[in-house]
Amino acid sequence: MDNGVQVAIEDANKKGDLPFTLKFTDSDDVGDPAQAPAAARKLLDNSNVVAVVGPAFSGATAASEPLFSQANMISVSPSATRADLTGLGFTSFVRVVTGDTIQGAQLADYVAKALKSKSAFVVDDKSAYGAGLTKYVKEELTKDGVTFKADAVAAPAKDYSALATKVADSKADTLIYGGYFAAMALFAKALKAAGFKGNIVSDDGAKDDQLIKQAGAASEGIYLTCACGGPPAAGGVGIDQFNADYKAKFKTDPGTYSGEAFDSTNLIIAAMKGGATTREAITAAVKKTSDFPGVTHKITFDSHGEGGTGEIFMHQVKGGKIVLLGNIADLAK
Repeated sequence: MDNGVQVAIEDANKKGDLPFTLKFTDSDDVGDPAQAPAAARKLLDNSNVVAVVGPAFSGATAASEPLFSQANMISVSPSATRADLTGLGFTSFVRVVTGDTIQGAQLADYVAKALKSKSAFVVDDKSAYGAGLTKYVKEELTKDGVTFKADAVAAPAKDYSALATKVADSKADTLIYGGYFAAMALFAKALKAAGFKGNIVSDDGAKDDQLIKQAGAASEGIYLTCACGGPPAAGGVGIDQFNADYKAKFKTDPGTYSGEAFDSTNLIIAAMKGGATTREAITAAVKKTSDFPGVTHKITFDSHGEGGTGEIFMHQVKGGKIVLLGNIADLAK
């Protein structure tokens, strides 16, 4: 995501149609809600910072947003999908990604209708993101007639063997994990060692090449949902050029939410081109964004700050790579 922001800034500076030069800085909250306020303050205390792309993680976002709202500085998240983030009264928060109310429900629909699962074991990492997502997964599994057992384990944990054995002994045909790739990698290896033969389904928090690097052969076949990674939605333009520019600069392909971060940056820059230069003016302009032509989709924020398409895509690890299977709405008919 940092890289996506930098590509957008570099492009804008090359065009030279702003009366100033844009610069990039970052502040690492380590994805930790406890460290997020300090990371936010670092940016807020720098008077040259007028807008933020991020935070990336849902828990860190919830912890940071009261500070950003108090300072009236826009934060545009490319990736924080926790369902209630746009309903907590944050006045300067918007996101370009679809929330977990939809992701959780569609994940469950895929399990029930595409995988034809009869029983599932649902595990989350006790994070605001993982627990929030699986709440909607379980609600939809019930509607879809899939029986399930549920458990939770705080991540990071060092040993998932006991939980993996519990999953294998449950005879569930599908394991659903709500959480991030580092824990999913350890859990996947434990599930393989425990002899679990069923489907493994996780989410955008686990959709990262590091899952494959850290889990090795145990990652093969894992299904991963994401509001990202599909073909550009209606109105999306320029994705091929973005991919080429990104790879030329960083010598690697874009990551899970690089395109969304690029779009988030560009809609902030568009507000600047419209004459907004202060934190307050940029916040007001960004919140009014309508039909912005991003590379991922045409972006319009509703009154709550939601700017996603509502589409969720299913991916799968095949041959050591994360491969797009398609739009879940089509796959789970």
